Amino acid sequence: MCYYVYILYSSKLDSYYKGQTKDLTGRLNRHNQGYEKSTGRGVPWTLVWYRVAGSRSEAMLLEKKLKNMSRERLKRFMETHPGDNFSTGSSV
Repeated sequence: MCYYVYILYSSKLDSYYKGQTKDLTGRLNRHNQGYEKSTGRGVPWTLVWYRVAGSRSEAMLLEKKLKNMSRERLKRFMETHPGDNFSTGSSV
């Protein structure tokens, strides 16, 4: 089973959200339908980056690293580490 580490962007809040899941499409839908308390105010969210991880522990480790990055470091990270099947503003 694969897991995904993802970064969402809300233009409404001008904010990024970082997370991990095993169902990226379902998780993005939950964020955009307001089911997630942490992201409800920022709807709509756009998937701006994601990476497939081999295990949940690997996904959780990368998620933790991303969450500890400043906004500028996060932007540089996305520029220098293209995500899997990356396309700006795309959804899975």
